Amino acid sequence: MPFELGADMIGQWVGQHLWPLFRIASFMMVIPFIGTQLVPARIRLGLALLITLLVVPLLGDVPRVEALNAEAVVITLQQILIGIGLGFTLTALFQLFVVAGQMIASQMGLGFANMADPANGVTVPVLSQFYSITVTLLYLAMNGHLVAFEVFLESFRTLPIGVNGLGSEGLWALTHHVSWIFVSAMLLALPAVTAVLIVNISFGVMTRAAPQMNIFALGFPIGLMFGLFSIWVLQANFLPHFQQYAEETFAFMRQLQGQP
Repeated sequence: MPFELGADMIGQWVGQHLWPLFRIASFMMVIPFIGTQLVPARIRLGLALLITLLVVPLLGDVPRVEALNAEAVVITLQQILIGIGLGFTLTALFQLFVVAGQMIASQMGLGFANMADPANGVTVPVLSQFYSITVTLLYLAMNGHLVAFEVFLESFRTLPIGVNGLGSEGLWALTHHVSWIFVSAMLLALPAVTAVLIVNISFGVMTRAAPQMNIFALGFPIGLMFGLFSIWVLQANFLPHFQQYAEETFAFMRQLQGQP
């Protein structure tokens, strides 16, 4: 009996392999560390193909549609949107500490000390780069990447392949999640910013009492030293803060998937 390759078989093959690949590849292109410029795109694509081959046998039945009709295009866009949305949630965890470093650096006078970030290809303050490196090492040391992939692969069970993706509620929650970055960054940077603000107010009172004193020559180095001391004190609670924000991030990823 000759082997016949029909449209139904092609559609099933597309749904069984390409749709999971779109979701996994879009997630791999956005997540921290793996999705940055430090990892070449061909390696990310190779990892996505490998994970797809491992995930496909675990998937259930996928919609049987023609390969090039409108429904197939909608399903493809939904898989890309799910991968990017979950990857953005994980990226927000890292950008939180970058924003906190920018807030502290601008208040203590280190805003002028910038350096190139090789991972994202942008210029950030030195303190933000220090926080970014610290968070990356903690993320890898605590096997955060394994937890992230575990939560992401659960999406194939909670959000099966189909025309229904994150939905309007999921997209609205992702939009509001941007505010969580700035609120959490402010809470993280608030002790150091407050300490530097008290020093600046003290020098303002001293300048008012003694106008002949050069506030720029005296206040800037003292404020910088006090800011560095505040950062050193805050490092003692860096790990608990990272653990708390990581738990909130993974909980939000599960919330996007409709899990309690």
